[in-house]
Amino acid sequence: MSDELEIPAKKTRTPRVAKPKETIEKIPKPRIVKAKPEKINEITATQVADYLQAHPDFFIEHVNLLEHLSIPHPSGVAVSLISKQLELFRSRSQEMENQLTELIEIARDNDTSVNRMHKLNLALFDAMTLEDAVTNLHIVLSDYFLTDFVAIRLIQNVPNSDLDGLFISPGSNDLKPFDNELRTGVPSCGKPTLTQARVLFGFQANEVKSCAIVPMLFTGLEGLLAIGSRDENRFHASMGHLFLTQMSEVIATRLITLLQTH
Repeated sequence: MSDELEIPAKKTRTPRVAKPKETIEKIPKPRIVKAKPEKINEITATQVADYLQAHPDFFIEHVNLLEHLSIPHPSGVAVSLISKQLELFRSRSQEMENQLTELIEIARDNDTSVNRMHKLNLALFDAMTLEDAVTNLHIVLSDYFLTDFVAIRLIQNVPNSDLDGLFISPGSNDLKPFDNELRTGVPSCGKPTLTQARVLFGFQANEVKSCAIVPMLFTGLEGLLAIGSRDENRFHASMGHLFLTQMSEVIATRLITLLQTH
């Protein structure tokens, strides 16, 4: 018996299969998109024309807009009657508006004047003596009439008085600078002469840039009332005199009464 040599079979290795590498997907970062501001729709001339064409009765309901529109006429340089009437209407409307504004301003000024006159009357009626009247006049004219300087000069001979600065002798040379006012009886407004300012306001004369000088010529009283300002435009030549004259009448009436008891 022959022993046969058995050749062991070679073991075959099973090839290793490489596992596929897991891929990690990158998550993209979110993109931040800035919202653009919405554009305001601008109305074009074409849109306006289309709207008016679609609404032919627009100006019937908004007739006031016609006052501010310039509408050309197909006749060229010729002007239609309607266009001319509209132009006149605009002009008159503007003129009436200006007049209304002026009337409102006048009403406000009159209201202010009435209030000031009321304060003046109260100040005078409250005075029981001539000294009180002078003091009250300085206060009310400064506070309510917006003046910086007040002067009252009575043309009388009053010896032995505590109010020597209030009186001027009838024959005094200090009256010569006021010849025009005393002769005509009409107030004067504007920049006073230096001589006038010195007689009325004394050492403050150089500070007075404009002034109203009001003559007081009544039975039992002759004198001057002056109100001055540091503003050169406060009193000017074109000012009306009615209110100043009425004010002097009220003051003089009270002073006459107080002079009789002085």
